[in-house]
Amino acid sequence: MAKTEDIVIDEWDIKLDQKLNELKKCQEVKGLDSCNPCDQFFGCELRKKYVIAVYESMNKGSGGGFEF
Repeated sequence: MAKTEDIVIDEWDIKLDQKLNELKKCQEVKGLDSCNPCDQFFGCELRKKYVIAVYESMNKGSGGGFEF
């Protein structure tokens, strides 16, 4: 009997994918391979929202703080 794993995508994973797509589109528009060379790296709201989405996908919205 073959063992299969169900892939479960929850709301946190969906939000993370959306933010990742937005981030990649921004990089593409600016002709960059990452956020590092961008002059808005430290003040970028899109990047901040992506980092928050990463954290929320890890803790599934259970709360808590996340500081850099």
